[in-house]
Amino acid sequence: MNEKIDVVGIGNALVDVLAQTDDAAVAALGLTKGTMQLVSQADMQKLYAQIGPAVEMSGGSAANTIAGVASFGGRAAYIGKVADDVLGKVFRHDITAQGITFNTAPHTVEHTSGCCIVLVTPDGERTMNTYLGASNALTVADLDEKLIQSAQYIYLEGYLFDPPEAKKAFYAAAEMARAGDTKVTLTLSDLFCVGRHRDDFQKLITTHVDMLFANEQELCAQYQTDNLDAAIAAARGHADILAVTRSEKGAVIITPTETITVSAQPVARVVDTTGAGDLFAGGFLYGLTQGMSLAECGRLGTVAAAEIISHTGARPQTSLARLAA
Repeated sequence: MNEKIDVVGIGNALVDVLAQTDDAAVAALGLTKGTMQLVSQADMQKLYAQIGPAVEMSGGSAANTIAGVASFGGRAAYIGKVADDVLGKVFRHDITAQGITFNTAPHTVEHTSGCCIVLVTPDGERTMNTYLGASNALTVADLDEKLIQSAQYIYLEGYLFDPPEAKKAFYAAAEMARAGDTKVTLTLSDLFCVGRHRDDFQKLITTHVDMLFANEQELCAQYQTDNLDAAIAAARGHADILAVTRSEKGAVIITPTETITVSAQPVARVVDTTGAGDLFAGGFLYGLTQGMSLAECGRLGTVAAAEIISHTGARPQTSLARLAA
């Protein structure tokens, strides 16, 4: 019998490879500074050999969120695919070292572990090169039904919606949750994800999703408007709770009958905004699982987001439980 879990995340398991460099080196590699591109395994290996010293740390959007839940003291688990290679072992070590349950069997054919090579210039700008690799190989067979049904919430990462087999796994996980007493949370993840999957996302939101996370640009794109109020009006009631992040403006929490505004936490210096939305979701979900008010859940989300943007990397470097206290 699985121990009761607060949140199970399902997403792309990636290792971030962070290398400090300069503008000239980025240009010499033929890259456009500040952009993100998907690369092949061969291109990833070639770039990895060229970048020099780097710091390797586990990443992936839903995994970052789950790390946030654990840092607050929540009971968390993760389902995602890595290979049985060096980067896969890094990911598995990092996530289990935080007390997070991670039992997904490693991918053993075709792909190496997914990674994102991030070139960081002195101005804090990040140029990202993502190889999805084994993370794209998640299937229904990788889902642990007992684990999913032991959780209060499952958290689905929109980035993982591209591969057909992973999309099937999303719907299967949502059905497993509905068959138990587990609520379903979705994050839209990215403007490009919305552009590719708007109709499928909408079907999932209206039929399976209890809570939706999005930033204001993603929500507007999902509901095809450039006005946030119009997007909120269109989305209200499609999920029980809608959490919309707004960068330095904080967040707005929407229910069928309420609109709650949450202020951003002050930050002395913004170093890197990568992962801010992921960690907001982690704080919010932790609060929900502990029975806190929506306003307090939002506050915990902004506490986590403020911590993550104060340093390089998308995993907490300070105990979020201590910060929240």
